[in-house]
Amino acid sequence: MNQNITPYQVADATKKEQVATMFNNISGTYDFLNHFLSLGIDVLWRKKAIKELVSTHPRIMLDVATGTGDFAFEAIKKLHPEKVIGVDISEGMLEVAKKKINDRSLHEVFSVQLGDSEGLHFENDTFDAITVAYGVRNFENLEKGLSDMFRVLKPNGKIVVLEFSKPKAFPVKQLYSFYFKQVTPFFGKLFSKDSRAYTYLPESVAAFPDGNDFTTLMEKVGFKSTKQKILTFGISSIYTGTK
Repeated sequence: MNQNITPYQVADATKKEQVATMFNNISGTYDFLNHFLSLGIDVLWRKKAIKELVSTHPRIMLDVATGTGDFAFEAIKKLHPEKVIGVDISEGMLEVAKKKINDRSLHEVFSVQLGDSEGLHFENDTFDAITVAYGVRNFENLEKGLSDMFRVLKPNGKIVVLEFSKPKAFPVKQLYSFYFKQVTPFFGKLFSKDSRAYTYLPESVAAFPDGNDFTTLMEKVGFKSTKQKILTFGISSIYTGTK
């Protein structure tokens, strides 16, 4: 699997730098386009993913690739944790998240900081739960990112990863492919002014090792009881594992 798909395909910037630039470019329209292009289903997917943590009652949580904070906000609403820390490599996305935290008066509970999944600035065994929504396929080194999240998770802690997957069944596979490769880039370009961002999206999904390949990688770095739950005909998946 070629995981080295990059947004701008330029030689003088790493995948990480390019992903940060891309999200800085689209941060202003990101939430709108997410809901618009997924026909609002992304909201339901997040709710379903957070439900995976209800029985564990996490107190201290880490949201990796937090973006504009939507996954963390859903966690706060459903799980009532004491503290959620969100990390992201894009300043632009974090600015949007900070504004949303202020608007909702949630600074006591939710704080965000510039950070990188592959080198998290936290002690070992810090968090009860870790969440990642649509972030892992942008990691420069997926195994390293998973391994570092495993490190900062407490023993018996749980990780929940929400990510696009590739539908296998006819006609969903064909419709999805058309929508993702034609419709998404068209509207993405129209609204976000970054013509590469929404072309990179289907490319990065195609390159991502989904399904068993991903749970195998989770197990390789140490996660136990790994599971994949398929959502909406296989367009997205929830992956879970424990330490």
